[in-house]
Amino acid sequence: MPIGGAEDKLDDKIILSAFAQIAGGKSARVVIVPTASSIEAAGLRYKALFLGMGVESAEVVYIANRDDANGHAPLELLQDATGIFLTGGNQMRLSAMIGGTRFEQLVRERHQQGAVVAGTSAGASILSAHMVAYGASGQTPKQRMAHMVAGFGLISNVIIDQHFRQRDRIGRLLALVASNPGLLGLGIDEDTAAMIDESGTLEVIGRHSITIVDGTEMYSDIFQVKGHGEITVSNARLHVLTPGRRFDLQSRALIDG
Repeated sequence: MPIGGAEDKLDDKIILSAFAQIAGGKSARVVIVPTASSIEAAGLRYKALFLGMGVESAEVVYIANRDDANGHAPLELLQDATGIFLTGGNQMRLSAMIGGTRFEQLVRERHQQGAVVAGTSAGASILSAHMVAYGASGQTPKQRMAHMVAGFGLISNVIIDQHFRQRDRIGRLLALVASNPGLLGLGIDEDTAAMIDESGTLEVIGRHSITIVDGTEMYSDIFQVKGHGEITVSNARLHVLTPGRRFDLQSRALIDG
């Protein structure tokens, strides 16, 4: 469940409530991972929110270094989690501190066993196998506009970008898909989330939209462009999905359109 960041925490809390319900509602056991954030209270704020929704338990796992991510205490909390929530912040903190550790492996295992994994902002980017580490804004795709590193691989064959329209990131998503046309680009707006089930069906929830870039039949001259030059992109398929819309990630087509 990747979230585009800045999800509502004050009013109806559509996205956070949906996560809590999918994780089990009153029986949900939520583990919050605030590693991406440099704000100490980030995890505690989500803990209070989820407990206020009536979940059975909400625990914060503090991972400050790779030793923590390979330690027993954080792993014990994950063993029984029905929902795992990765906060926002700096996705490079997540990949550098958790990537390749026992903690990452257990997150993957719990996901395979049925636990729902959600991430907001930086936490959303790292859910895919290929993660946007950083990059520039702008509408025109350019060479070297963004940098990718390995993510957790919970969602295959996609690239996830967040704060999408609010931070004008269409150019870098087009550039990333141009350099990796086999991957589907998902640009998720703030206060918007993608609920993705085991069959690969994506449903949009929240207040704004998700932009999907399909490069299956795309032409680009990215391999010829030098330095930070602009890239020609043609015949990319673009989908903009509003709340309630569903999309099949396998066939790359709108459902019930």
